[in-house]
Amino acid sequence: MVSKNPFLSMKTVPKRSFVHRWPFFYGWVVAAVGTLGMSMTGPGQTPVISIFTDAFIADLGLSRSTISLLYTVGSLVGGVSLSLWGRQIDRYGSRLMFGVITGLFGVACIYVGSVQNALMLGLGFVALRMLGQGGLALVSQNVINQWWVQRRGLVMGISGVATSLLMVGVFPNVAHTLLRQIGWRTTYPALGGALLFGLLPVGLILLRDRPEAYGLRPDGRAILGRGKGGAVSDSVPEAEWTLAEAIRTPAFWVVALSIGAYGMLQTGLFFHMVSIFDSRNLSAEAAVAVYVPVAATSAVVRLGGGYLADRVPLRLLLVTALVTTALILGMVQILNSVPMALAYGVLLGLNAGLFGIVMSVVWASYFGRRHLGSIAGMASTFTVIGSALGPLPLALAYDRFGSYNGILTVGAVIPLALAIANLFVKPPRTRPGQSPG
Repeated sequence: MVSKNPFLSMKTVPKRSFVHRWPFFYGWVVAAVGTLGMSMTGPGQTPVISIFTDAFIADLGLSRSTISLLYTVGSLVGGVSLSLWGRQIDRYGSRLMFGVITGLFGVACIYVGSVQNALMLGLGFVALRMLGQGGLALVSQNVINQWWVQRRGLVMGISGVATSLLMVGVFPNVAHTLLRQIGWRTTYPALGGALLFGLLPVGLILLRDRPEAYGLRPDGRAILGRGKGGAVSDSVPEAEWTLAEAIRTPAFWVVALSIGAYGMLQTGLFFHMVSIFDSRNLSAEAAVAVYVPVAATSAVVRLGGGYLADRVPLRLLLVTALVTTALILGMVQILNSVPMALAYGVLLGLNAGLFGIVMSVVWASYFGRRHLGSIAGMASTFTVIGSALGPLPLALAYDRFGSYNGILTVGAVIPLALAIANLFVKPPRTRPGQSPG
């Protein structure tokens, strides 16, 4: 019986396979398509959805707290699905699941344009978060990780530059422009069309699951049995943890909770960006303009962070990111001018860049590629649940007290505590039963 897992199934390599016809290592093509996939998660990400929040409130007659509650529920339900997506990616491969998830995500965007009430909007949030922020992001990162090991941090850093510029810099501004010109009921179906007729065929045509299935090794080191000078190329030793083994390590939980906390706090800030700026006597245009320095800074940091991720302990990058999160929660309470708001955007970009590079490489680096879908899927559940919990506390605090400051101050304690925990918990060295080195 042939395994459905492309990691375990080694095909006979044709003399003129599609992946061998390129003048460079095919992992770069995979990285480009995976990057496009991560960028196209925008319609399901908070920076884009937040652009539509006030329109949802006005057109559907719902309160800010109700919208936040629906978003929370939608994100929680969507987050639970990530373990399922991860298992299917391990079973059927990234290419097939990329197509399935992209197609469903496109349909979900078209559906959002037709919602008429709170229930329909809640279902829309479930689909957007489950398929965009969850499934498409997971499978896009997974397929890149399969093709890169030694240079994983650098490649993910380069990928992160494009993702930051497109998803954070371009998408919110495009969404804001389309919203003002054609309304949200036309804008979301248009985004769905871009997924169905743009990303879907590109992914199905160009993506491939694993280099080993085509006689290649990660990083383009050599074709199996044909290293430089005719020598056989040795692969880089990798841990091959199962999900059950990974979740028994303290490192899994500390990192997963840290990323989940980031998702919670960052999502709360982005979801209420316009309202927070209004409470500081700053315009909606100023809030949207902040996404530009966020994107630019995040892009630069992800490129530099990707280089560092191959050379310094990932937990040190994570500690720096957590401390930066606490600083952001303090700074947002004292915004009083557009220049200061732009500086705030730079700090947000620094934070997003650091977390972005850690999230993209940490699970493959700690636990290997064989069961990466299942492990990253489980860990991503914390991210989505954290994101789900972010908007509601801020909305309730603002509705009750007329200010975000108190809840933001309390929130700053969380990343500081997790930063300390990461200093003491080291990454796993060997899996159970495996000899060190």
